[in-house]
Amino acid sequence: MSTDDLTETCLSSEEVFSGRLLRVKSDRVSLPDGAEGIREHVVHPGAVVMLAALDNGKLLFERQFRYPLGQVFLELPAGKIDEGEHPLDTARRELREETGYKAKSWRHLGIMHPCIGYSNECIEIFLAHGLSYVGHEPDPGEFLEVIELSLADAMLAVRDGEITDGKTLAGLLWAEKIFSGAWQVPA
Repeated sequence: MSTDDLTETCLSSEEVFSGRLLRVKSDRVSLPDGAEGIREHVVHPGAVVMLAALDNGKLLFERQFRYPLGQVFLELPAGKIDEGEHPLDTARRELREETGYKAKSWRHLGIMHPCIGYSNECIEIFLAHGLSYVGHEPDPGEFLEVIELSLADAMLAVRDGEITDGKTLAGLLWAEKIFSGAWQVPA
């Protein structure tokens, strides 16, 4: 079966919700067998996640309360791409705002799609080196704690269920492969 045999085509689209961050659409689609179906999905502006590597070999993490699940999560620094903003500019801005650090060296590692069944969200993964502390600039209403963890301790936190955030799990996969030398950093 080819990819074309699996494609669904939008016949009509209705926006059923529009908020400050997200929009929700309900689309009527033509299915591969000719039947019709409904696809509800979240339209997201995109985001970045950073592997911010300190000179001591540790990575920067954040502890932040996430309202939808009602708990504090341990996660890599990340943030939403503003309209018209280049993802690297977002990464630079978010690293500074959330952690107080800037980086001399940046590499784009890849892209992840965290919720392919119901959202078009795309998260760009970046590696940042040569960090220097320049001071926090948090967004109003943003409260978080910045901590440093070695990759080994972060992987133990994954194993122990202390890190469950998808973008952080994907970022740590990249970190483990790159820092072990199994994968080369893209140019």
